[in-house]
Amino acid sequence: MAGNIPPAPGTGFGNVPCTVDAMRVVITGASAGIGRATAVEFGRLGARVALLARGDDGLEGAREDVEAAGGKALAITCDVADRDQVETAASLVEQAWGGIDIWVNNAMATIFSPVMDIPPEDFKRVTEVTYLGAVWGTRAALARMLPVNAGHVVQVGSALAYRSIPLQSAYCGAKSALRAFTDSLRSELDRMKSDVRVTHVVLGAFNTPQFDWARTTVPRKPRPVGTPYQPEIAARAIVKAALYPKREVYVGWGAVQAVVGTMFFPGLLDRYLARKAWKGQLGSESINLASRKDNLHSALEGDFGAHGRFDREAKRTSLVTKAGANPRTLAYLGVATLALLSIGLYRRR
Repeated sequence: MAGNIPPAPGTGFGNVPCTVDAMRVVITGASAGIGRATAVEFGRLGARVALLARGDDGLEGAREDVEAAGGKALAITCDVADRDQVETAASLVEQAWGGIDIWVNNAMATIFSPVMDIPPEDFKRVTEVTYLGAVWGTRAALARMLPVNAGHVVQVGSALAYRSIPLQSAYCGAKSALRAFTDSLRSELDRMKSDVRVTHVVLGAFNTPQFDWARTTVPRKPRPVGTPYQPEIAARAIVKAALYPKREVYVGWGAVQAVVGTMFFPGLLDRYLARKAWKGQLGSESINLASRKDNLHSALEGDFGAHGRFDREAKRTSLVTKAGANPRTLAYLGVATLALLSIGLYRRR
């Protein structure tokens, strides 16, 4: 990553007024999965990285990884669903480093279950972590970025914000809400003529520990739909988006499929996903729901790292991400191509 994004001393990146090795970055959900991988990528650039998460074991592991990569780490125990805890964490970063340049809202929670089998308190918890946690993080960041008219908020979103699937209604709803919130905020910043930027990163399926610790009411091991990607692919895309702001960034073929498919075939996708996505999220191995532990309401002990259990099948590269493909552009090009072909055939006849 450092080779792909070389430092430019004295110039900063995008609207972040500092060199890379002076950057002050906050990442929520930094103890595992994509958040952990992103923290390490920033560490490789020599950045100062504040790690926010609930689990002390994972936070300590993430701190060691960031420092081993060459960065400076500040581990802060924080439940993003609690607005006061998020504000306290932001204040600690500000006291330690004088401000915040980049804030990455990555923390999430989900539950694999049909809608009517989800207890109300679990539905609420997923929403508070995945949606409101990002809202509280964004507000804490803006409180420090707006006065200096600089900074960048990165929302780690999901393809499921565009194309919801069965068994994850709470998560899909929360990610869709985050996308809508981000669009609204972006318009407000534009009206203010603010130099603070907001980027929405749309992720496909990734090999993270969430499938081993997410709550489920279905007695089979959860898994990602289709072939997942390794979390480092998402991490590199998030870091690049943070340094070179764009409105929206798509990571993985699944993200492109979700947006394009919903644009043209929403009803067909409803029926297709009713069959494929239901089975596709359930592994063949059964689980004991009574004894299975999850992290929905409290963190689990142990350091889970960045990777899940799908290393053998997970992809290590993404041509869509490398090419910077925008699904809407691809869709429009496809329509234009079909139109030209139709005109050509008509004239030939």
